Amino acid sequence: MPTAESVWEACLVVIRDNVSPQCFQTWFKPLEAVTLEEEDGFSKLTLQVPGPFHYEYLEGQYNLLLRTTLTRVLGEKNRLYYEVVVIQEDPGPHETHNTYQVPASDSVVHHTPVPQPEATAPSAVKSQLMENYTFDKFVVGDCNQLAYSAARAIADLPGGTAYNPFLVYGGVGLGKTHLIHAIGNHILNWNSDKKISYISSERFTNEFVQAIQEKKVQTFSRYYRNVDVLIIDDVQFFGGKEKTQEEFFCVFNELQQNGNQIVLSADRPPKEIKGIEDRLLSRFCWGLQADLQPPDLETRTAILIRKATEIGLTLPPGVIDYIAQNITKNIRELEGALVRLLAQATYTTQTIDESLAKVALKDFIRRPHAMLSIDRIQRLVCDYFGIDQNRLHEKTKKREIVQVRQLAMYLCRELDYTHKAIGLQFGGRDHSTVVHAVKSVNNLIETDINYRNRVADIRRKVNLLT
Repeated sequence: MPTAESVWEACLVVIRDNVSPQCFQTWFKPLEAVTLEEEDGFSKLTLQVPGPFHYEYLEGQYNLLLRTTLTRVLGEKNRLYYEVVVIQEDPGPHETHNTYQVPASDSVVHHTPVPQPEATAPSAVKSQLMENYTFDKFVVGDCNQLAYSAARAIADLPGGTAYNPFLVYGGVGLGKTHLIHAIGNHILNWNSDKKISYISSERFTNEFVQAIQEKKVQTFSRYYRNVDVLIIDDVQFFGGKEKTQEEFFCVFNELQQNGNQIVLSADRPPKEIKGIEDRLLSRFCWGLQADLQPPDLETRTAILIRKATEIGLTLPPGVIDYIAQNITKNIRELEGALVRLLAQATYTTQTIDESLAKVALKDFIRRPHAMLSIDRIQRLVCDYFGIDQNRLHEKTKKREIVQVRQLAMYLCRELDYTHKAIGLQFGGRDHSTVVHAVKSVNNLIETDINYRNRVADIRRKVNLLT
């Protein structure tokens, strides 16, 4: 039988690929595997959590990730428990550490890959949606106004607007998943008789493959063709899966013809999604495509105030301004910074002020990028792969040189150098070459786990210097 430590290490490998590095360090790295026991035929894993706040945040934000990961590692018959540490201060300088044990919500995961007709009941569907993702909790700004307005219209009249299909796209942590869950939650609250199916593209593919193996394709197809609203997350992962695309094409056509609502999300516009048939891409464009941009300063400020209020926290204006000014890429990083700050204050019993914010958020906020030049990035990447830096300026098309050059260009873009500036310092190349390089690296990161790990390793070295 495996040990608690080996099971948890296997889980961390999966979790690391599904959350940001800051989130992983803050919420998952501190967890410790305590025991792995057999209980009523189930494998019961107990994890020690640093405190009640940590436990509540895991339960609220990452319960589904933890449960599905554990099912992947231990199989279907598993249970997850938390041993929560509570620090009680005695009179004098000493502390005592007490613990209490609590099961994770719905800790027993029953995998039902091919939905049966009775699973279309609203109560069954609602469990697939994240109930905390609602329109009321979505902060609206210039960066997301169109997508939000369209989502509200669809939620009020599913299948009755011109926005069918509705595809929302944007980078990581900009609110795509929040918005599509909000559509589903709103419809269920106001039209409880509606049959709604929310599913990720990866799970759709897995269910379809299992349906083929079990000779239940007709059952699979009938289920998805008879929903009133189909919500599919991350459709870019249909790329390269020809049979799945063929099935989804048929489902899409029937839902469209029947006037049923289709909601999709992707990390890029349809024209940039690789490996998907043209006929399916063209259907993605039939309705409305709306993009989500990184939030501007005013929106970031509003998000911080809203999130702080939700957890009962009042932040000094200087702290809000410090976070909003320095964390600019996406909403997820803002939320992570706020949670890290609150955790630091809770664990150290310090008052939240700008000094604490600077200490707690040092891993979130980089120093000025000008400290690291393009030349320095080139040298760092070339040293990592053991090649001469001058090779990056050559016109060679050797694969090993091209990939190193593209990765160096990608890292320069991450540090906000312009396409033109990068191209000039890589042998006078055109800005379109840099654009292509960035896309190529992104594609490799998505499809090649070894490459993704190398990029993460180099990025850590870059962050140490910036």
